Amino acid sequence: QVQLVESGGGVVQAGGSLRLSCAASGSSFSINTIGWYRQAPGKQRELVATIISGGTTKYADSVKGRFTISRDDTKNTVSLQMNSLKPEDTAVYYCAANSLGRPYWGQGTQVTVSS
Repeated sequence: QVQLVESGGGVVQAGGSLRLSCAASGSSFSINTIGWYRQAPGKQRELVATIISGGTTKYADSVKGRFTISRDDTKNTVSLQMNSLKPEDTAVYYCAANSLGRPYWGQGTQVTVSS
């Protein structure tokens, strides 16, 4: 079992920055892939960024160059630095992890970007 707890959401003006963090506990040593997804009102949940244990990252085209994902396996955390935020980045952001082939999700944190 893996538990994921997100923090760092909030309200920011367009062009601003936010940093999301996700703390993993439980069997976190078995996590291979961890990252962030988001879901805007009326839309499907979509991938934002992921990072595997070897450090390889993957980003949605819409956030490339603006968002940076990082992980600290010594602290069992993953962070998402979000810069140059746009109103279309408004969504609930979920931390997600894959451990031994099983997906785990956090509760989500709201990010609102005002124009």
